[in-house]
Amino acid sequence: MSDKKDKEAKAKKGKGFIVKALGAVVLIAAGGGGTFALVQSGMIGGGEAEKAKKEDNTPKLVRKGEEDPYAPKAEGGKEGEGAGTAEVEGEGGSQYKTSYYNFTEDFTSNLKNSSALVQISLACSTHRDGRVLQWLKKHELAIRSEILVVLADTPEEDAFVPEGKQRLQKRLTGAINKVLTQTEGFGGVDEVYFKSFLVQ
Repeated sequence: MSDKKDKEAKAKKGKGFIVKALGAVVLIAAGGGGTFALVQSGMIGGGEAEKAKKEDNTPKLVRKGEEDPYAPKAEGGKEGEGAGTAEVEGEGGSQYKTSYYNFTEDFTSNLKNSSALVQISLACSTHRDGRVLQWLKKHELAIRSEILVVLADTPEEDAFVPEGKQRLQKRLTGAINKVLTQTEGFGGVDEVYFKSFLVQ
């Protein structure tokens, strides 16, 4: 009988050791996983440095009176109209500086389910630094293509009523930001403006 009790006691000790060993392994794994999660979230370790690098890549809002480090340089550096004069900003309205981009050519497209054509001239604005303007110029070809797709999907009745034109402006803003986000990782265009709008 004592042999049987000794065997049972040894078996219990063996099982207890295995349970303790497994428990220790689980605790070590959980601790390592928790530490990894904290580092990745930036709460400890080098995660914050990587997060700061990512933040530096996004165009920043530029307040009125602040200098834009990415502002486009004056073309040709020639003296003339506007040369030597400082930009004057009003005290009211938006607290952010507004920069504009003019598309170089008009857009001509058919309208959805219609034989009518629309011809528009566009500009857009941003309150962010000059990188957005650089990206608009750099990706104008892709943006033009996306704008033509939006125009071709515009019902004819939208071209004749103010509400329809406002909807089109929002869709064009979204289309431009979509291209910029796909190519540069950030949109930044706040508004689209019609410089001319002709339906025939």
